[in-house]
Amino acid sequence: MPKIITIAHQKGGVGKSTLAINLALCFRDQLSVALADTDLQGSLYHLKNEFPGLTIVSLDKLRDIRQMTHDLLIIDTPPYLSNRLSELFLHSDLILVPTKAGFFDVMAIRSTLALIREAQLQRPQLQAAIVLNMIKHRWGINKDITALLTEMGTPLLGSVIHDRVSIARSSITGGILNGGDPKAQAEIMALAEEIVALIVR
Repeated sequence: MPKIITIAHQKGGVGKSTLAINLALCFRDQLSVALADTDLQGSLYHLKNEFPGLTIVSLDKLRDIRQMTHDLLIIDTPPYLSNRLSELFLHSDLILVPTKAGFFDVMAIRSTLALIREAQLQRPQLQAAIVLNMIKHRWGINKDITALLTEMGTPLLGSVIHDRVSIARSSITGGILNGGDPKAQAEIMALAEEIVALIVR
């Protein structure tokens, strides 16, 4: 039975798919990893030929996700509140909620966090965390935004993923670990380490 990480945020453009691919590639050397694309557009699934060493499955393969033989399953979700999110959350060990650092981006995660809390009532061992993603260097992170996220009741991870060309292009360049951007690699590795600390409790 795999450990399951679901990456969710009902707002598009927050980098869910890019995080999903790079985290899967990050864990691949140590674990048997599968990546599940639950978006009807199948954006990740159509990239499976670009990552021959990574198992990428589509929506129709999720009926028996708990029976998969992989060590780790990372699930990418669509940019809207799908009626399947609640089901996916109940199967998950960790829900990772990426967000940009803008006020409206932060406000948009409230519906996702509410679904997570509902799932945690049924499955108290379910972990959840927010990660700041696609952060602009020149703007930094506003302290008011950090305080607002902290008040939402879901842990805010210490790792921050910045808005880098190397990360944005990583889905077509074989992943960030294969690139030449050590700062981007360090950010993804730091996030992976925080995730491990959460799911092995």
